[in-house]
Amino acid sequence: MEQNEVRELFKKNNALLNGHFKLSSGLHSDTYFQSALILQYPQEAEKLAKALAGKVQESGIKADVVVSPAMGGVIIGHETGRALGVRAVFTERVDGAVTLRRGFSIEKGEKVLVAEDVVTTGLSTKEVIDALKKYEADVVAVVSLVDRSAGKVDFGVPRFSLLSLDVKSYKEEECPMCKEGSQAIKPGSRK
Repeated sequence: MEQNEVRELFKKNNALLNGHFKLSSGLHSDTYFQSALILQYPQEAEKLAKALAGKVQESGIKADVVVSPAMGGVIIGHETGRALGVRAVFTERVDGAVTLRRGFSIEKGEKVLVAEDVVTTGLSTKEVIDALKKYEADVVAVVSLVDRSAGKVDFGVPRFSLLSLDVKSYKEEECPMCKEGSQAIKPGSRK
């Protein structure tokens, strides 16, 4: 799946938004990717996940399990697990810390692929990776639908995305839209 196809899919599903947004990271941006608007369609989620799984398979990387952060990564993580023929679990925040719940566990040495919908600063993904350390998991790669950092975020493992862009984001005090008097909206799931 080519980058322009992914961008068009976001546009077609009104999932590529322009305006003034406060991202989950706290940063502000004039561009927002609302992956849930695409992933609500199982056939689209399947197509995107197969493309991500294909990138992983082409690299020769093998995974035993896909782990994703709730909420944004759950659907794409599940579908990527299906495409790879492995199980898929997700982490959740408990008292501000990312952890596995619901009886999910990872065995020592299990090869883990971390799946996310959108990477901006990489904080959520890094929190998942950190949470997996207590299980002594072997994180083998990171995948995402969209990489807003154009590859600048380093996870210490190979990473793959379907759409990689250098989308500007700003600290609130440096945001040119705020300086112009615009009010940021927060369309994502994390408050």
